[in-house]
Amino acid sequence: MEEDEASAQFDPRQRRKEVRRTLAHDAVNIPNLLTFGRIVMIPLCLWLLDQDTPRSGVWSALVFTAAALTDVLDGYLARRLGVESVLGKLLDPLADKLIVMACLIWMVPMGRIPAWIVIVLLSREISITGLRGVAASEGVVISAGQEGKTKTALQMIGIIALLAGYPYHLSLFGFDLGVVDFVHVGRVLVYLSLVFSMASAAQYVTIFAQAVEAKGEKRKSE
Repeated sequence: MEEDEASAQFDPRQRRKEVRRTLAHDAVNIPNLLTFGRIVMIPLCLWLLDQDTPRSGVWSALVFTAAALTDVLDGYLARRLGVESVLGKLLDPLADKLIVMACLIWMVPMGRIPAWIVIVLLSREISITGLRGVAASEGVVISAGQEGKTKTALQMIGIIALLAGYPYHLSLFGFDLGVVDFVHVGRVLVYLSLVFSMASAAQYVTIFAQAVEAKGEKRKSE
């Protein structure tokens, strides 16, 4: 009887069923559905951007803003509802990078953002993602610092301004601000985000190098 229980416990077929069932369950929880929704918003955002009119630009910016808000909301709900999952940890940063990369690349031929800054930003994201993956395999968790959070905030607001993409006459609390070119505002914010992006990348590399060195010293002393 004990042998039968042991064989059932370690039956790989049973474990595969549990994995499938768990992934299917995780895929339909509210935070992950919001993340899927953020991915679905990408073609809508690009289609609106492609119309290249002031009205469609505003709608594209609103869609992107809604996607950014779901990014904040899904993480909060996952912690509040106690449904944090491996699938969510994979999809959440992936959805963020996909919509940012898609919008930036799409705006290059439109003349709203220079190609070089998009290449630098995307290269940084790919490199840091790879670094975090290697760090995780070594048991080192690299959390986003203040520079990384500032970079993300500036980048998101800058992209929203670039998506709006036209000069608009603005007023605030009765004060006439005149005509503001959102493309210029967006570029400045993205340029600033690049500074914080490089600073946070250097911080990540330093943390990783220190952790690997400390782990090597620990192995030598054992």
